[in-house]
Amino acid sequence: MALPSKRLLNLAGFLACAGMMGFALYAQYVMMLDPCPLCVFQRIATILTGVVFLVAALHDPGKTGGRIYAVLVLLTAGFGFGVASWHVHLQNLPADQVPSCGPGFEYIMENFALFDALGLIFKGSGECADVVWSFFGLSMPTWVVIGLGGLGIAGIWNNLSRA
Repeated sequence: MALPSKRLLNLAGFLACAGMMGFALYAQYVMMLDPCPLCVFQRIATILTGVVFLVAALHDPGKTGGRIYAVLVLLTAGFGFGVASWHVHLQNLPADQVPSCGPGFEYIMENFALFDALGLIFKGSGECADVVWSFFGLSMPTWVVIGLGGLGIAGIWNNLSRA
């Protein structure tokens, strides 16, 4: 049985990212779970990964283009994987090692220089360490690690090896 075309698999990657974002918005607006600063960066990475998959599906590149899309998937999904992994680390710290709560994402971005803001965000805060939702015992950032990790590997394989 032959695998679906590279174009179709890139479209599936886009749809998976859209589904992840759909659930994130559902969690925010229906379940009333406000995203912490690290969640915002995971959303940005998921959106960017989805855009790469969509453009790759529409473009249906040859060998060189496939390599470029594979690198872009590596960068976007890898960034999201890294942020989500850090988030999971914060969630698993002992209570006495959890950073204190800091200002929210919007306040940080409006009132600090970019690199200072990023430093504050990635330091984490108490709100980032809270597990407010889980499914099968895994927190939302853990599912992002699984989702973007799997999509990253699939996207790199699809666009590199299937010229």
